[in-house]
Amino acid sequence: MAAGKVKQDMAPPGGYGPIDYKRHLPRRGPSGYTLFALGVGSMVYGYYTLFKWNRERRRLQIEELEARIAVFPLLLAEHDRRTLRLLRENLEEEAIIMKDVPGWKVGETVYHTDRWVTPSIAELYYLRPKAEQENAMHGFQWYV
Repeated sequence: MAAGKVKQDMAPPGGYGPIDYKRHLPRRGPSGYTLFALGVGSMVYGYYTLFKWNRERRRLQIEELEARIAVFPLLLAEHDRRTLRLLRENLEEEAIIMKDVPGWKVGETVYHTDRWVTPSIAELYYLRPKAEQENAMHGFQWYV
């Protein structure tokens, strides 16, 4: 084999160009300062809406309380009328039941006072059907 002429690799004249070894990543999304500013802005907006809603809620609570205060005398009068109606019906029923008992005084109070004593639920509903008495004592409980 004939040995050919060997050519040695050499740098080009003027040398090689600089080698790019730094990371060149594309920018992805907003910067940290922008994210921080967005976070602070959203917190400020959230607190603003929270304070505004608390003010509105407080106003609504005051309005509801004033409405309750305005309606309370009417509800109390209705309750008193219902109580007096039940007491009258109880006295009529007591007169029918105890008409044959000598010495029985219809409507005689067990309290030794001349002042009004609010009757208990048991006193109002003792002559009523059991379902009505339980509804008065325990309220509207169909779910039980």
